[in-house]
Formats: sequence, C-alpha cells, structure tokens
Amino acid sequence: MSPDTVTKPVKPGVACPKVLVVDDDPIIAESLAEFLVREGYEAATAFDAAEALEALAKAEQHTDGPSRVPHPYDLAICDVSMPGMGGMDLLAHIQKEHDAAVIMLTGYGTIESAVEALRLGASDYLTKPVVDSELRVSLERALGQHKLLSENRRLKQQLAGRYGLEGIVGRDHRVQRIFELIEAVAPSRTTVLMTGESGVGKSLIARAIHQNSPRRDKPFVEISCGSIPETLLESELFGHVKGAFTGAHADKAGRFLAADGGTLFLDEINSASPGMQLKLLRVLQERRFEPVGSNETIEVDTRVVLASNQPLEDLVAAGTFRQDLYYRINVVKIEIPPLRERLNDVPMLAEHFLKSHADELGKALLGFSDEAMDALRRYAYPGNVRELQNIVERAAVLTRTPTIQVHDLPPQVVENATGPLTPATLRVTADEEETPWVPMSLADALREPERRIILKALKANGWNRQQTADDLGINRTTLYKKMKALGLEDDRE
Repeated sequence: MSPDTVTKPVKPGVACPKVLVVDDDPIIAESLAEFLVREGYEAATAFDAAEALEALAKAEQHTDGPSRVPHPYDLAICDVSMPGMGGMDLLAHIQKEHDAAVIMLTGYGTIESAVEALRLGASDYLTKPVVDSELRVSLERALGQHKLLSENRRLKQQLAGRYGLEGIVGRDHRVQRIFELIEAVAPSRTTVLMTGESGVGKSLIARAIHQNSPRRDKPFVEISCGSIPETLLESELFGHVKGAFTGAHADKAGRFLAADGGTLFLDEINSASPGMQLKLLRVLQERRFEPVGSNETIEVDTRVVLASNQPLEDLVAAGTFRQDLYYRINVVKIEIPPLRERLNDVPMLAEHFLKSHADELGKALLGFSDEAMDALRRYAYPGNVRELQNIVERAAVLTRTPTIQVHDLPPQVVENATGPLTPATLRVTADEEETPWVPMSLADALREPERRIILKALKANGWNRQQTADDLGINRTTLYKKMKALGLEDDRE
C-alpha cells in the first residue's frame, strides 16, 4: 500500500483521526492499518522513513479528493529499527517539521531507548507484538495530548496576533518608530518607559514587547497604580504575610513574584507615592524585595515596563516624582502620540476594529461610506484609540446596512468633525467635472488637480511635509519631488 493511498473509514464523510503507520515489515504495517480502520481511523502505510516523510509532506499540501483541502496526519506509528533513517531520527524530524503525535514501536525494547523516545517527543513507546487493548489506550492518549498541544499552539498564535506587532496598526512615521523600538528592546530585560495620554494603547505596546521577547511563554502581569489605594498598592506589588495588617488573613504573593520570569507592566506610575517610589527603585536596582510584614528577602527575574499619562520630567521638577527613580526607569523611552496628531491612521484603525467586531458579531460588514470615514478623520478623539474602538463597535452593533453610514456614528463625532482636510474633502467638485474640455495631454490634465490637492494638504498641515506625505499615502522623498515639479517649493502664503 503506497503512503498516499488512504484506507477510508467505516463511515465515509465522518471526520476521524488520520494515522500513518511506518514499518519496514509490510505485514506488520498493513495489519496495523487494518486494525486502525476497524477502530474508525483513517490509515495509510509507509515502509521506510523516506516514504513516511513524503506522505507527511503531501498530506499537508492537499488530499486526493476534488476539494484539494489539506488534511495532515494527526499521528504516526513508527518502528524504531528501519534501514536508512531510523525511527528515532524520523521522530526528531516529525517533531521539528510536522504537527503530528508519534507512537514508537520496537521489537527489542529497553528502558534507555524508551526514555530517549519520550525525550525526543514521542507520546508513547510500545513493544511488538502490540496488544490491541494497549494500542487502543495509547492511541487515545496520544491523540488527546496532540489535541491539547494543537489548541495551545492555536491560542498562542491568536495571542501573538492580538498582542504582537500585528495588533498595532498605523503608518504614521512615529508609529513606525515605535515598531522599531519594540523590536530593538524586546529581546533584552531593559526597563522601558512609555508616555502618552490615556487611551493611546500603552497596554497594547507593553504586551507586544512581552510577546516579542524570550519571556513570551512566562506571565505577563499588568497593574494600574492609579486604580489601587496607596495603602494597598505595596501589598499588591510585593505581597504580604498573614497578620501583616488588619484583614491579612493569609499569605499573599504580590505581582512582582507572579511575574517572575516574565513581564510586569506598571501603568500610571506617575500616581505612585514617594514611599512606593523608593521601594520600586530598590527592586529595580537589586531585583529583590520583602513582602509586607516579612523579613524574608525574595529575589525575582522580572522585566518591568512602566507607563505614565503625565510628563514625568514635569513631576520631577515639581518635586512629586523621585529624580533617581526617573533616571532609573528612563532607559528606553517610547512616546506615543495622541490619535488627533495622526489622523491619517484613523482609516486603518477603523477598518481593523470593524473587521474584529464584524467577526465577533457574525455580520458581513464591508466598510465605511465616504461621509462616515470623513467624519471619523475630522474628529479630535479626546479618548484616543480606545474611543475610536468604542465608536466603531457601537456602529457595528447598530448599523442595518453592510456599510457603516454617517448616521451610525455617535452624534458627538458628527457634530465635532472639524479636523484637518481629508481625501474625501479633496475630491474634484461637480463644477470642475462639468468644466468644458480643452484638448491637452493626460499628464497636463492631471497636473493642476494634483497641484491643488498637494497644496491643500500642505496648508492643512501647516506645511509639515512629513505629515502631508503621511496624509497623502506617499513617502517624503516623493512629496519633495512632486512639490519641485509642481512649483510648490516657495508657494507659502
């Protein structure tokens, strides 16, 4: 039986696990395949490691059916002793290149070989002749473990998509700079300080730093210092022992210990009291602390990311934030601009949020009307990105059409849409469309509308060339060339 000839299950059309039997003895391989089919599995055979690898690769590309939908193997049963590549090497290759559980078979089982197989990732290790009842149990256990591991990988991929760089949306040059900083600092344990107004996405960036770091499989712990009373914040961060204060009825581990090996995000660090600032300075310098009410010193390996919604330099000058702590945490600084300063990112963000909410609601939403998007781009967003996300969610829930209309937006967005000019307002007017035609080349015909659009954008942005280039969706060099060609270099009023 060739490796790509799959024995069909007893009930065609019913989804069932797919198993590849790899053994250089055709009698053993085919008898195991027959047993598997009787048990309700799909099964195929391969008589050496090369055939097995070909079968695994082919199954991950397509099936032999008309749908050509990938249908990879869930499990491989591999003989240990085979000519050419042995079973152990095949096991190592499958673990590295394919998403399949592996059960190892051998006629000469030893404790050493069993330990080695399990170390390499095998789900089980059985000796020949295989007892049917043992194989049934081994199959169920291996497939159960494989399902859990696959689900865990899927959830991690979702987490990476949500909190990795893919989850941060924006083409503004300052956002691109943030991408670069995240990639630069993520591999280290360097302390990072973020500044920006509430709602700009500081938590998302902190998670992205963690998700792109070697600590991604360890805890990410977040705490808002401004939301916890000063009397409880020390206990929340460092923990306490039983009887340390009224109400401390049992020992409690703090957030620093909970984030050991991972990342601790301290938001609104500007609200920490002077006493708390001193304790934070010590733990950042020495990586050790004592729980409240205890003399026991605990050492931790916790990467700290901090955020402030107020300029810490001003608080240091006012004497409300310790200068030594500021210098200790201001190692790498990420400044996040408010959304009103990068309104060119609004369309990308709005479409991103709309897709997310459409998936959650099960709606087929196609996008925004020109008028709705124009209103979104001309709104100031006092609540920043968080407010835009809430606006889009509200529109997605309330709309009765596949396209979000301007009446689906909150009244304050429409009534206060007074921001800078956007592409919707730069369109050629009806009067211009009705202007009598004068014979000219297409290049000459397009020159004047292009000049007017670029000039309007420059004036709307106070002749800030970088912002104008961002608004027009071109790079700054291209804008310079167009300005020179169109005679706009010295056209300020």
